[in-house]
Amino acid sequence: MEQIQHKYVEVSGLKLHVAELGTGPKTVLFLHGFPEIWYSWRHQMVAVAAAGYRAIAFDFRGYGLSQLPPEPEKASFDDLVVDVIGIMDGLGISKAFLVGKDSGAFPAFQVAMVHPDRVSGVVTLGIPFMLPGVSVLPMHLLPKGFYILRWQEPGRAEADFGRFDVKTVIRNIYMLFCGSELQVASDEQEIMDLADPSAPLPPWFTEEDLDVYSSLYENSGFRTPLQVPYRSMGQDCGLKDPKITAPGMLIMGEKDYVLKFPGMEEYIRSERLKEFMPNLEIIFHKEGNHFIQEQLPEEVNQLLITFLNKHST
Repeated sequence: MEQIQHKYVEVSGLKLHVAELGTGPKTVLFLHGFPEIWYSWRHQMVAVAAAGYRAIAFDFRGYGLSQLPPEPEKASFDDLVVDVIGIMDGLGISKAFLVGKDSGAFPAFQVAMVHPDRVSGVVTLGIPFMLPGVSVLPMHLLPKGFYILRWQEPGRAEADFGRFDVKTVIRNIYMLFCGSELQVASDEQEIMDLADPSAPLPPWFTEEDLDVYSSLYENSGFRTPLQVPYRSMGQDCGLKDPKITAPGMLIMGEKDYVLKFPGMEEYIRSERLKEFMPNLEIIFHKEGNHFIQEQLPEEVNQLLITFLNKHST
């Protein structure tokens, strides 16, 4: 961890924080979700760098140490596509493997479609092939108190989060997202009310880890993270006839609450997914939860390095 180098790369007038480790000829670019940050990939960065790859993770615009866009409420997933390519150009990277977790999977899929010549392969954790604005699932069947629907309402999450300090908010979300059930509030509740403040942190997520996350989100706040992903996921990205021919791998924990989304497990286990990514390998892990790369780093690292070596020709 101490060897990870930190720098800033300017993209579209914004200074984006980049963490980097390793000097191999092949690059792996990690894309985080929420409430995650570059640090979410700490275990994978060390492992792939030790395996001979150049590992790069960055804080999305408006997250952590990266600069906020001038109008966070207008940010979209298309901006992240620009940022991925801008960082690759700024660091002299012609082609990379993209590894996306949760909402970080969306820009991975978009970049692979819009810039296929820049992508060696796509690995996602917790999210199968989907694009912003193009739902392959019956999302209208989600209960009205579900956290995504609540956080899409302007001002609602801000008021909910504002009752607590940043560290408590991050802790609550991590604890809620560790579970295998959907996070649904009643009419009299907000999402933060679902968390049990007396529940201990899981053994793979320490107080020191929580401090790192908290300090990064104290710097950026939640304006951009609430916009991207939640309030912009319905915006059509304009990509038609979606298909990714690059090698792909989906790692899915069987205790990930995302599998409880209406139609999600059927979509993943059916042949429909292969229509969009014909060269996709799907891995289910019996004990994996929503944060599988932090929960079970050795297993994920082994899967990831095996995939990278197989497709590094």
